[in-house]
Amino acid sequence: MTTATIFEAKTNLSKLIKKAQAGEKVIITSGRDKAPAVILAPVEKFKPKRLGVCYNPDFVLPSDFFDPPSDADLNEWEADPQ
Repeated sequence: MTTATIFEAKTNLSKLIKKAQAGEKVIITSGRDKAPAVILAPVEKFKPKRLGVCYNPDFVLPSDFFDPPSDADLNEWEADPQ
């Protein structure tokens, strides 16, 4: 376990971060009584999740996907839903 005052932490921050990433507990103290203020801990790496169609690598948009809609489709969208 490593302890450092705030001043020491500002001076040696990169070294303290390397120690924390290596698994060592790093405590930064504050004040005249050197009371523990914070603990440096590494951030756990995570794998981003892929959503929607990204899960299916075989997904292909229909060939007419970007074509303008037909008149029948437009009439269906503009119809009064009563």
